[in-house]
Amino acid sequence: MSASAPITQDVMTLPRKLPEGPINLVGLTRDAMRDVLIANGTPEKQAKMRVGQIWQWIYQWGVRDFDSMTNLAKGYRAELAEKFVIEVPEVVTRQESEDGTRKYLVRIAGGHEVEVVYIPEEGRGTLCVSSQVGCTLTCSFCHTGTQKLVRNLTAAEIIGQVMVARDDLDEWPETGTRTEEARLLSNIVLMGMGEPLYNFENVRDAMKIAMDPEGIQLSRRRITLSTSGVVPEIHRTAAEIGCQLAVSFHATTDEVRNKLVPINKRWNIEELLDALRAYPKVSNSERITFEYVMLKGVNDSDEDAHRLVELIKGIPAKINLIPFNEWPGSPYERSSNNRIRAFADIVYNAGYASPVRKPRGEDIMAACGQLKSATERARKSRKQIEAEAGMNG
Repeated sequence: MSASAPITQDVMTLPRKLPEGPINLVGLTRDAMRDVLIANGTPEKQAKMRVGQIWQWIYQWGVRDFDSMTNLAKGYRAELAEKFVIEVPEVVTRQESEDGTRKYLVRIAGGHEVEVVYIPEEGRGTLCVSSQVGCTLTCSFCHTGTQKLVRNLTAAEIIGQVMVARDDLDEWPETGTRTEEARLLSNIVLMGMGEPLYNFENVRDAMKIAMDPEGIQLSRRRITLSTSGVVPEIHRTAAEIGCQLAVSFHATTDEVRNKLVPINKRWNIEELLDALRAYPKVSNSERITFEYVMLKGVNDSDEDAHRLVELIKGIPAKINLIPFNEWPGSPYERSSNNRIRAFADIVYNAGYASPVRKPRGEDIMAACGQLKSATERARKSRKQIEAEAGMNG
């Protein structure tokens, strides 16, 4: 891929026409829910209490119909059912990997599809959530980036992915109980399709819902937002969400990062690192995770490892080394295990944690950078995919 790759593709996103008919309560902040309840006949004095009750039914118990909300008067439940719905994305396909990873293809308004991946691990379960249909970023090693951006997901579609996974895991507690068992879905990573910070407000509102103590109740330390480096929004993330931050770093010189992560031409390594230095202080986050995909002969030398250590000096950090997940027509190869180990040792010896991420769900194309590939592949010939990835020109 040439260094003159565009920062973003030429895309035209059509403004979404909101569907007519009942309003979906999923994805509304508490204030927004209060406003729509009042606008639709709930007396203002009761509105705050009603929000609390409905919120608990939706997000604590996972209830989807108003009739089951037994602490609301029958007449009020009927009114709600006339004017509102509680809707989450529709699961089109569900695949389970040999390693237990689950991948859901979900359909959202407009017939678009995004992928959601659940990764079970010892003592925790992580849900990888998408924030956009497609992506603007054209990172040359990422298959997800070979699809043009269609549109941003709404807050309902983002938190809806969490609700869909909890449905599948059968993880809503029985009404009236508080489950103390270990969570099957204990962590969220915004690392699916899209750049979360190009959809800031919807991502923020969805994560506020996930963190709300009256509902899904995930601590902000259990939510990690991954950005390719949208510098102006990094400070906002610290101030308005306060979750953990991961950055798709992938290179130690601007020359290489410009090719791998073209957004680097807008905000280079130095500007990005300045924003990252301030992040832990503002958000009270322990450390930044630097994601680094290992590409054979591109960014995996000992010199790169030493440069990386120099660059991140003074930032509380962990380096996640990601063996490259190959996809049809991909222009890169995965670094050898020996090379990855040598790189990891240099970083580790400099005092940073340097875990090598174990590829998960490769057999169902659910690994990092592969999302949507299975469905793309089902629809397109290899030649078409290679052409779109710029392989045969």
